[in-house]
Amino acid sequence: MNLPDYLRKQIATDTEFLRVPGEWRLESGEVLHDVEIAYRTWGDRANAAEHTVLVCHALTGSADVDAWWPGIIGAGKTFDPAQDFIVCVNILGSCYGTTGPVSMKPGSQERYRADFPRISVRDMVELERVLLDELGIDRIELVTGPSLGGMQALEWAASYPERVGSVVPIGVGGRHSAWCIGISEAQRAAIAADPNWKGGYYTDEAPPAQGLAAARMMAICTYRSWDSFEARFGRQKHSADLYQAQSYLQHQGRKINERFDANTYVTLTHAMHTHDLARGRGSYPEVLERIAHPTLVVSVSSDALYPPAEQIELAEHLPNARYEVLESLHGHDGFLIETEDLGALIARFRAGRYANRKLKAISSGSE
Repeated sequence: MNLPDYLRKQIATDTEFLRVPGEWRLESGEVLHDVEIAYRTWGDRANAAEHTVLVCHALTGSADVDAWWPGIIGAGKTFDPAQDFIVCVNILGSCYGTTGPVSMKPGSQERYRADFPRISVRDMVELERVLLDELGIDRIELVTGPSLGGMQALEWAASYPERVGSVVPIGVGGRHSAWCIGISEAQRAAIAADPNWKGGYYTDEAPPAQGLAAARMMAICTYRSWDSFEARFGRQKHSADLYQAQSYLQHQGRKINERFDANTYVTLTHAMHTHDLARGRGSYPEVLERIAHPTLVVSVSSDALYPPAEQIELAEHLPNARYEVLESLHGHDGFLIETEDLGALIARFRAGRYANRKLKAISSGSE
């Protein structure tokens, strides 16, 4: 793992790595070589056959579920290592250990940076499949994730239906909207407009803040809500010439430069555009109707980026879906804030599935 120091220090010490030697062909037809996968697990692998949970992370997330989704993993929590084997993979194209724009080109002393090929959500899922094969996991009891993670969860059900038991997509639809595509385009334009963005990259150890910071500030405005900003900041001043809302966004801009890479941001936002369960498979309603897995579709009540109408449409067409609303005034980021309530929704869904399976076993005489 040859990463810049500011990224390497973000990766948990118990992160594991798998190298996939040789050629790795992407959906586009382009080829990567000697792909490396960073991942983390929780729990006893003896539980993997019956109780594997795959958690997929969002845009600037990582395999460190316990860091970005606190309170979801632990004794007596939604996913309990005493009963579950939990896996989270750092996605293809990210900057936290899996091959991406910050990786070194094989046989070179140069990083990919802007030369990293375009990837898709399906490429991410395919690489996750390779890891699970290596771990000897044939079946996932539940796959879940928020936002980009939810895209992967849905794609798992569509691409490998026989390997997935149930699905919990959170704050996402079955295809990327024009609204989201437009917002991402504006963020990438902010990165490209940075005068220090020369040849598609910043220096390794001290990336300038302007472009990526501006993109992140735009993103934060779409991740939160009007009510959230009013309740938290109102018209309070941070200083004579600066409002609290401005100070908060500037802080978020500085933070992203301390922990993320601009080319990675460009790569992953482009990848999100590819999310369309119907792409190459038929009409959107028909494709959804073929996804028969027990599914918990979760909306965040105040989400302006992936509004509840998208999840309602998803739940209406999925034949075995249950729809729940996570009440939060904090917008799309509600899934990171209202973790106790979200965990309870998922726990009830899992408990209901276990109860149904037990009834079926009793009625069939197998128990």
